[in-house]
This record gives sequence, C-alpha cells and structure tokens, in this order.
Amino acid sequence: MKLIKPLLGFFCVSVLSLGIAHASMPKSQILLADLNTPYGLQVTIVSDKTSYNNQPYLTSTGLYFTHEVLVGDKSQTDIAYYDLTTQQVSNLTKSAVSEYSPTLMPDKSNLSAIVVEADGKQKLWQYSPLSEGPATRIFDWIEPVGYHAWGIKNDLVMFILGEPHTLQYTSVEAAKGQVVASNIGRTLIYNNSTATFLFSYTKNEQHILASFNPQNKQVEDLLRLPSQVQDFILKDDATIAYAIKNRVYQRKLNGSNEISQWLDLSTYCKTNITRMSYNNEKLAFVCDITK
Repeated sequence: MKLIKPLLGFFCVSVLSLGIAHASMPKSQILLADLNTPYGLQVTIVSDKTSYNNQPYLTSTGLYFTHEVLVGDKSQTDIAYYDLTTQQVSNLTKSAVSEYSPTLMPDKSNLSAIVVEADGKQKLWQYSPLSEGPATRIFDWIEPVGYHAWGIKNDLVMFILGEPHTLQYTSVEAAKGQVVASNIGRTLIYNNSTATFLFSYTKNEQHILASFNPQNKQVEDLLRLPSQVQDFILKDDATIAYAIKNRVYQRKLNGSNEISQWLDLSTYCKTNITRMSYNNEKLAFVCDITK
C-alpha cells in the first residue's frame, strides 16, 4: 500500500469509455462534508485538485475513490482510500493498469472495481484490502463494464457499455448478464429497505428514475428527474438527493413532486458538483476544477 501525501484542511463555515488515460483527463477534487458536528457543517479536503479524482464511495470507516496517477505525459487511475480516523490517503492498487468505480462487496471486506485490462477490455475485478491478497477477475466474459452496484446475495447490476448502454443483472454464481433496461444513466444504487436496485434511464425523451426488483425481475418507474441530473444518492431509504451546480436538492421516492434544497455547498465548490456519496451524516462530493 503506497501512502499518498495527505491533503487535509477544514473550512468552518464520468468516465464511460475508460481506456488508457492521458494527462488531459478532467481535473476534479473530492471533499468531505461532516453534517453533524458541534460547530455545524465542516468540510475537509480529501484529494488534490491538479488531477482527476472521482467516483467516491463512502463507508463508516473511510472513503474509496478513483485517483489519477501521472506517469510522464500519460496517466492512469488507481483506487485510493481516505481513512476517516487518521485522515491519511493510501493507494490500494498501485498497478500497471487503470482501475475505476471502487465498491464494497456484500461481505463488507472485499472491494470490487472496474479494471481496464492490458488489451483495453473493461472487466470487474475483486480486491482484498485487508489481507492485501492478489486481485482476481470476477467475470471472465461480461464486458465492457462501466459501473456496478451489489445487492446482498452476491448479486449485482452492471452498466454495460454499448449502443445503447444497458442495465444487466446477474450473480457471481450465474455469471451471465440479463438485460433489464436500455438507455440507462451511470448511477446504480441498491436500496436495502425495498430490496431493489435504483437506476435512471431515458424513456419517451424523459429522464426517469426507476427501480429493478431482482425477485420478480420487474422495472418500476418512480419519478422524473431533471434533465441535467446524471447522478443521485440515497439520503435515506425513502429520499434521494442530487446536485444542480453547487447546491444539493432532496426529494421523496414516493412520487411526490415536492423538491427542497438540502445543502448549499457553493462556499466549497465554485463550479459544479458532479458526484456524491453519503453515509452516516457525512457527504463526499466531487467538485469540477476549471482552468
């Protein structure tokens, strides 16, 4: 495990075609907002802002994210981890290929990620950060994988790149994708309370948030999202949140049209918040860095 120079500080107040990365990757910074402190909202800088830092995955102990590593005039991405206790960032993969989209597996000890293999194919791999054991490929034939989300029975949904992009469901045991929906967005979330997967897709030229039930294999449309929203999170079992520019809005999943502002993060991000991850009163968010 290689230690990355920590980038800490307090303020008191999408990559679909992954391939071999170059130094022109969009610059972005990850910050962490603690929403429940004795001093109110506090925001910590997690990553640098001179490279690509994205796809945060927040847990109760730390934050996994995709971090760009520059090598000469080219770059690749590794999986980094920010420890909430030590406030240190470490490189978990440090490999010769690029990894993206870190996600905890159902056992809560292993980590899955998209790997751009030497031949350019994008496949799903498994890592064991605690044991530091060797990484292994989960599916040999399912590709190209862009994003994924795990259920609780070693099952998962995957964003499979194509024309159009499709949502596919499988399990580690089955190892064969079943197409669930087409023209989907990049956000995939498992909702434990309903035992369903959440995703978005385009239907009749509208941006729809929907659920997929792995038990009966049915898709249910829940609500319409703003056209500019690509990413959303679960704030709680019944509420989603999404960012527009540098403000975060919340909305119930029951189809209600009532939308309210949850957070104004314009003090910490002057441009656009592109992705978020929420866990236990903490919100990791990605801020675009413009030249």
